[in-house]
Amino acid sequence: MTDTTIVQTPAAAGLAFPAKRRLQLVTAAIIFALVACVPLVVKDVYLQNVLILTLLYAAVSQSWNILAGYCGQISLGHALYFGIGAYAASVLFVNYGVVPWFGMLVGGALSAGLALLLGYMCFRLKGHYFAIATLVIAEIGLLLVHNWDFVGGALGIQWPFGADSWWTLQFARDKVPYFYFALGLLVVTWLVTFVIEDSRWGYWWRAVKDNPEAAESLGVEVFRSKMAAAAVSAFFTAVGGSFYAAYVSYIDPESVMSFRFSLLFALPAVLGGIGTLWGAVLGAAILIPLTEITRSYLGGSGSGLDLIIYGALVMAVALAKPEGLLSLFQRKRKPGSAA
Repeated sequence: MTDTTIVQTPAAAGLAFPAKRRLQLVTAAIIFALVACVPLVVKDVYLQNVLILTLLYAAVSQSWNILAGYCGQISLGHALYFGIGAYAASVLFVNYGVVPWFGMLVGGALSAGLALLLGYMCFRLKGHYFAIATLVIAEIGLLLVHNWDFVGGALGIQWPFGADSWWTLQFARDKVPYFYFALGLLVVTWLVTFVIEDSRWGYWWRAVKDNPEAAESLGVEVFRSKMAAAAVSAFFTAVGGSFYAAYVSYIDPESVMSFRFSLLFALPAVLGGIGTLWGAVLGAAILIPLTEITRSYLGGSGSGLDLIIYGALVMAVALAKPEGLLSLFQRKRKPGSAA
């Protein structure tokens, strides 16, 4: 049965596999170290803001990629987890004086728990039915927050201004600390993905994505695999939402839970290369600066030219390279060559 290859273990892959993994780690360390040096060169506040958003969306897109790219469960409702993280940190900090660091953990735990609950109900759905269900649930969450006075309703929550401090994640006069936090979040999500990719869960997820029925026949616990992927994905998405709330210092339902956020989380991974370590990073590095720069320089006219350019690029990449931009850097295997 040909499907037995989907649960191949690292030991069966040969002695060269660990060397490949070490090369990936070294490459990642070099790339992230170079990115860490960017603030030493880029001093413009606007460009720093673009860089921070790029790193944030790369991290959250990588989190989305864990569930959708590796496990094959396409979610269109990750804005719900992003919003939970943003509101958890905001409510705890503004109303009770709890530092955002703890709020991130609370938001992440709440989102992971909710992902497990929703997964228990929705993972019985297949294909586009699951995607539609996540979209509908996220929209329900948006409506509930709109009418919930405890979290500010439609008016949202304004963070109080205080002294610059890592303890409260507030830096009114310097964006560089936000840059390094966003970079740290991206590094953590990348490393978690890297570790899981070569673990039993990683092999299970790819097996579930390729052929759930065949995977289950080979002993893969399909339902548990999906639940684990959903919890990990939701946790890191919520942490990203908490950071975003601290960064912008004001949130309302539309600014953290609208459908456009779910799309922004999915697009970088899809365009860069879904189910890969670097797809979300590459996609975000292209899409987010393009989004912000075209909006700034072309969006003010009201003609929608910025959206036309952005949409045209997305369509061109999707048509020319449906497997993602990362495939441009991958060597194609010759017919008849050894695996």
